[in-house]
Amino acid sequence: MTAVALATACAVIFGTADFLGGLATRRSRVFAVVVISQLGGLGLVCALMPVLPGEASPAALLWGMASGVAGAAGIVLFYQGLASGMMSVVAPTTATTSMAVPVVFGLIQGERPSVTAMAGIALGLLAVLLVSRDSATGPSGARLGPIVSALASGAGFGGFFVLLKLAPAGSGLWPLAGARIASISLVVLLALVARRTLRPIPGALPVTIAAGVLDMAANILYLLAARGGMLSLVAVLVSLYPASTLLLARYVLDERLNRVQIAGVGFALSAVALIALPHT
Repeated sequence: MTAVALATACAVIFGTADFLGGLATRRSRVFAVVVISQLGGLGLVCALMPVLPGEASPAALLWGMASGVAGAAGIVLFYQGLASGMMSVVAPTTATTSMAVPVVFGLIQGERPSVTAMAGIALGLLAVLLVSRDSATGPSGARLGPIVSALASGAGFGGFFVLLKLAPAGSGLWPLAGARIASISLVVLLALVARRTLRPIPGALPVTIAAGVLDMAANILYLLAARGGMLSLVAVLVSLYPASTLLLARYVLDERLNRVQIAGVGFALSAVALIALPHT
């Protein structure tokens, strides 16, 4: 139950961080937002090291760095898919794949959720698929390239969850420090190669840093939840974060939700309820 609570809180905070990150990218440059927000997250990890101490072993740092590379690759591939394909196809494909990868990995590793929890997993997969839909774009034939990018992006995000889970249990926050160092280095390198500036637009800095701090707070909650619960359940709950992003967009920016997305939010709440039921 503690892992369920941590994972659910993680999803809410992840969704809030994504919402703030979206606001930041409207006001500033994408590479600048990614690097500065992740620097803010790295600052939070360093500040919390004394509170959640652990052993800075090579394994902890290497697993963390591997997860950071997987997450950064997922972001790049996701933007590539959005640039060349329909968001209504790319977003749900990415989200569903990112959830399916850790679920399958957990089951292969021998995790056996209860029948109600498995029903929650299935409902969670459907919820992510629905809340990620965007009906603003009209129907058209989906091309293979963007779908491949979306599948690879989802595998990158899912790999981030799996690789963090594999870090040693007594490593504290060191895997997240390794993840941030690797992802920041990779994004800075990409920005230099693409000749993109990392200087933020004036006025966007507070929102950008807040997004990064909240994103790291969610990562910390995920790490704690994954260490105390089954990956196949924790990953599903964490992957429901688009529901909170949608709700914030609805009530803060007055954006309208379509019927499919509203149904997805309802399914997300039902999935949390099923997974949280006592298991015998």
